[in-house]
Amino acid sequence: MQAHELLKQLRLPELDDVQQYIRSLSTRTLVGVGAFAAFTTYWYATRPKALKPPCDLRMQSMELPGGEFARRSALVDDDTLLSFYYDDATTMYECFTRGMRVSNNGPCVGARKPKKPYEWLSYSEVAERAANLGSALLHKGHSKTTDQFVGIFAQNRPEWTIAELACYTYSLVAVPLYDTLGAEAIDYIIEKTCISTVVCDVPAKACLLLDCISGRAHTLQTLVLIEDFDSELVARAKKCGVEIISLKEAEALGKAHRQQPTPPQADDLAIICFTSGTTGNPKGAMLTHRNIVSNVSAFVKITETSCPLGPSDTHISYLPLAHMFERVVQGVILVHGGRIGYFQGDIRRLMDDLTTLRPTVFPVVPRLLNRMFDKILGQANTPLKKWILNFAFRRKEAEMMSGIMRRNSFWDKIIFKKVQASVGGCVRLMMTGAAPISASVLTFLRAALGCQFYEGYGQTECTAGCSITMSGDWTGGHVGPPMPCNHVKLVDVAEMNYLAVNGEGEVCVRGPNVFKGYLKDPEKTEEALDQDGWVHTGDIGTWMPNGTLKLIDRKKHIFKLAQGEYIAPEKIENIYIRSEAVVQAFVHGDSLQACLVAIIVPDPDFLPAWASKKGFHGSYEELCNNKAVKDAILEDIVKLGKQSGLKSFEQVKDIALHTELFSVQNGLLTPTLKAKRTELRNHFRQQIDQLYSKIHM
Repeated sequence: MQAHELLKQLRLPELDDVQQYIRSLSTRTLVGVGAFAAFTTYWYATRPKALKPPCDLRMQSMELPGGEFARRSALVDDDTLLSFYYDDATTMYECFTRGMRVSNNGPCVGARKPKKPYEWLSYSEVAERAANLGSALLHKGHSKTTDQFVGIFAQNRPEWTIAELACYTYSLVAVPLYDTLGAEAIDYIIEKTCISTVVCDVPAKACLLLDCISGRAHTLQTLVLIEDFDSELVARAKKCGVEIISLKEAEALGKAHRQQPTPPQADDLAIICFTSGTTGNPKGAMLTHRNIVSNVSAFVKITETSCPLGPSDTHISYLPLAHMFERVVQGVILVHGGRIGYFQGDIRRLMDDLTTLRPTVFPVVPRLLNRMFDKILGQANTPLKKWILNFAFRRKEAEMMSGIMRRNSFWDKIIFKKVQASVGGCVRLMMTGAAPISASVLTFLRAALGCQFYEGYGQTECTAGCSITMSGDWTGGHVGPPMPCNHVKLVDVAEMNYLAVNGEGEVCVRGPNVFKGYLKDPEKTEEALDQDGWVHTGDIGTWMPNGTLKLIDRKKHIFKLAQGEYIAPEKIENIYIRSEAVVQAFVHGDSLQACLVAIIVPDPDFLPAWASKKGFHGSYEELCNNKAVKDAILEDIVKLGKQSGLKSFEQVKDIALHTELFSVQNGLLTPTLKAKRTELRNHFRQQIDQLYSKIHM
């Protein structure tokens, strides 16, 4: 059969017909078709394959037998929890020595001066200095059995890690201090731990310690200062019975009296981490090497296929080392022989540090992400720019939800390149924790930054994390399944109508990452840790159909209104701060009042533009003093509350606007940026009373 007859039967055009049709097209049309074909070919050629997730994302955790509704990670078999990922890394000391081996004694810690490159110490140099400092501590009378605790009172810097490793090398226990605790809390910690030696970075911190102990009996004997100090400080310390020596002198002393390392066992204490708390004195969580290494190991397990780490990885250290989130991240880096670059000590220079260091691992907190998100949206200041940004985001989001996470797509090159460059351009792994973040912000930044971006949840009492999102599941609004190192169960909170049988309740955690209790505080330990080893977090969670955990409420801050309704203010605040005009909110009520009121801090970056759309003009302060602006913000947040399902008694009846951000510096936030509710209530007592007096008129 001839070809043209076959084409007729198939009702397909003959080649001549096709050629004639193509000739009839205009040059512009042909160029357009060619460009589209080229773009499609390029897109298919460069589009990477989706990464295989570490488990079936439709069922990321499994229920354990026994009727307690407890669940385990899908990454562990049966009831076996992960303590150690590597056989040769069962303590933090061994994590370091393994890193030294796999890095082939590569660069370990680095720091920089303004406008200068990073200068690095190798793993062996860090080990040598740590052994010298540790030997000096032994010479001063410290040992595993007597005078075991050593204070570290410094900002993130290489010497912090050296001092910590000095403790681990000789089975001593690090006790981090931080100035945002306040003098009273620091005094309490010194007395509680009977510390005799503290490693300080600057003379101002030494002065604060001397202020704390002045005029009373104390155990402090030696201050080791990293930076230069004068004879006046030495004389003042001497009057308090304290010797001041430089870190250089301490290391020389240790070198002259060098001791063989006496490394710890897995179940030995590693650190006493004092939690700042929102009320009362800080509590000293006792954490062992097993606790920390199990948390490190669990994260390694989760990222082993999607984002394996190695000696070529670099971490930017700026989140406080006194908290466990940063300590676990550093453990993950060190066990793989990676590098840690410290920021200059000024958060305002962090972007400069990022572009100089070009890290591959970047831990963040929601406040930083919210600012990043606001800045990106603020630059889309015309309808066209907003449309293009949203279109590019939707394209990246669609790719991301299909399992592809990258930063070399067409949209990355023309839209998101600057965002990625602002964090150094090499970030391939990010994680956020410490506080809730909105699903919309997290999803947008995951797409824009194009890297493996995890959200975790936990607290000091379970070392750092107890749940974390899985690679491949880039949906927002949940904190992932239990980590491979722990089980999670939800227990009834009957007074709030949360029942475990309905998949809701207080989040409880058990596993090798759960702490041993609070130092010298059996009463508080009993409140947090039950007889079966479950730590009760005070957070309310619910299980999602795919086995992930969603946090929905907070138990500790509930209170009753006059009619007996239970209120969880943090849930309401997290809804209200979604308003464009609002950056912070403090919701207040008590059993003597029938309704709620709130103190609102308008967002200084967005209020003027938001108010202008509604016909209000003026400076930030003028707008905050404008009753009509206040009423418009009240209307907006109540509308958000209604859309989010708040009951009428959960909505505020009136608000007061405040122009100063709640912060650690003004005593209204903890160092982990949680609201100090008692301090906020006392600070705004006058405004709260005025609001209620107007409501009752």
